[in-house]
Amino acid sequence: MTPADAPADTPAPAPRVVIADDQALVRTGFGMILTADGIDVVAQAADGAEALAAVERTRPDLVLMDIRMPVLDGLEATRRILADTAVDPPRVLILTTYDLDRYVYAALAAGASGFLLKDVTPEHLVAAVRLARAGDALLAPAITRRLVERFVAQGTAAPALHRDLAVLTPREREVLQALGTGLSNTELAARFALSEATVKTHVARILAKLRLRDRAQAVVVAYETGLVTPGGAAGLS
Repeated sequence: MTPADAPADTPAPAPRVVIADDQALVRTGFGMILTADGIDVVAQAADGAEALAAVERTRPDLVLMDIRMPVLDGLEATRRILADTAVDPPRVLILTTYDLDRYVYAALAAGASGFLLKDVTPEHLVAAVRLARAGDALLAPAITRRLVERFVAQGTAAPALHRDLAVLTPREREVLQALGTGLSNTELAARFALSEATVKTHVARILAKLRLRDRAQAVVVAYETGLVTPGGAAGLS
């Protein structure tokens, strides 16, 4: 059978995941949950150095990355993984016990696609892995806005994205500003009286022009450039 003859509804291959956490119980528990749902856990790592080696060896679609690990912390491991321009790097989801951990903000600025609290339900864990693998940023908007606002307002050191908004059209700047307040594509469409398809096109162009990995970084840029100000954006909760 040729590719053209293949059924149109052929299921996508299972996501390939590396789990990096210094707690064996967390690694084992998450691994069992994902495997039971048909997700392929290709490696586990107890520290950032092992995570780098596992990513190099297995080339996964996604890494579940704890931050506070020995030898090499998860933040530096995330930076190194996402800085690898030789190949398309995997998505990284940060694992944390506290949603306002300053390292989570730094990881989002470095290119992580979102974060999960370690008390996540099995259903949410599976959904998050599949969502991130599909290319979406995993954001709980209210939590992410609060996180970004807190650390931008404090001037907390983090990898600055230094993006020049002059490359955006006036409409794209408006969309980025609204996106920075946490609006979904549906809400953006309603705000600007556009179709969701047009909104998706605007968002894709913003990400391409600013060389951003996903919406998580776009939120960070909106704050770091002053397009959205901490506490001053309409619709914040």
